[in-house]
Amino acid sequence: MITALRFRLVVERNVLAYRRQWYLFASGFAEPFLYLLSIGIGVGHLVGDIGGVPYRDFVAPGMMAASAMNGAIFDTTFNFFAKLKFQGTYHAMLATPLQPRDVAIGEVTWALIRGAAYATAFLGAMVLFGLVHSWWAVLAVPAAVLIGYGFAGLGAAGTGYLRSWFDFDLVNLVLIPSFLFSGTFFPLSRYPTWLATVVRGTPLYQGVALERALVLGHPTGLSIAHALYLLVAGTLGLRIASRRLAVLLTA
Repeated sequence: MITALRFRLVVERNVLAYRRQWYLFASGFAEPFLYLLSIGIGVGHLVGDIGGVPYRDFVAPGMMAASAMNGAIFDTTFNFFAKLKFQGTYHAMLATPLQPRDVAIGEVTWALIRGAAYATAFLGAMVLFGLVHSWWAVLAVPAAVLIGYGFAGLGAAGTGYLRSWFDFDLVNLVLIPSFLFSGTFFPLSRYPTWLATVVRGTPLYQGVALERALVLGHPTGLSIAHALYLLVAGTLGLRIASRRLAVLLTA
């Protein structure tokens, strides 16, 4: 088999595994409706407008970006760690012609496929609730996949250095503040200057800003910079994950 295509075997393995756990995969499709009903629409009646935009219209793209982050991180941290440290899945894969790089690319690709499915459902829910007002929103799903790529690469890279389940407290220490403070729920103008400066350098903020620009229909040249940031982050993370797997699985 062509070397460049071997990673698809890892994807096929995950597809077959989820055939018996389809309910875990399907549960992700309920997330957009719960998010939008509780925070976007429920809380939106209390908040009012943000910068002349109804709160539910403002927050929905941010939640879509956060959903893309969560989906990618789950597969490339918790699941990745279990297969690496406890299930022996990757060691078994390397008994075949697969290489560590094939494993890393395959796992990231699977995370993107899963994330793309959830992002499509999220956009569909936004259309259903009347939260989409521009044709630029058709690019929201590719943007969500790009967000997933950035976090999948970074997640896989970081997980290779975790020693036990207790280290996942560090993952949550990064994810929870990112979810709360990356402009998902409020514009950066509401933050202190120092905090806004820090947030602008975080991966999730790039995704939130990109999704919001597309869904609200006013992308700019800065949107390209956000996309490039996520592309570079994912590629760098994937390279690190590939090299780390080579060390851990072939030592």
